[in-house]
Amino acid sequence: MGFWELLVIAVVALLVLGPERLPGAIRSTVKTVRSIKQFGQQMQAELNDNLRVHELHQKLKDAEAKGLVNLTAEETAALKELTEAANAVRPASSAQATPLPVPTPETPAPTAEETAVNNENKTGS
Repeated sequence: MGFWELLVIAVVALLVLGPERLPGAIRSTVKTVRSIKQFGQQMQAELNDNLRVHELHQKLKDAEAKGLVNLTAEETAALKELTEAANAVRPASSAQATPLPVPTPETPAPTAEETAVNNENKTGS
């Protein structure tokens, strides 16, 4: 919008609302625009998070298809990020257990079965 269009809108708003109600209407409009922008930013962040999770999940599937051997740098980084995230969200009751090992290119990450067997061995069940 150009300067003249904004000026015409301001004059029409002043004539329709009057000088008493115009400041309140401006505040209400600004508040609504801010909330719409905030909602858009939240949705964008959520979509980005979901896309990242999908990408990591796909890389994990690719790594598992390779048997967690001879992984690319991207797959190793994805496994490392997933392992760190899993260690970060473990409940406090399992804090006594050792954290999951972070995979390196030389050592493959443990499979879900290996992790379950290790946890069973630690609990003695």
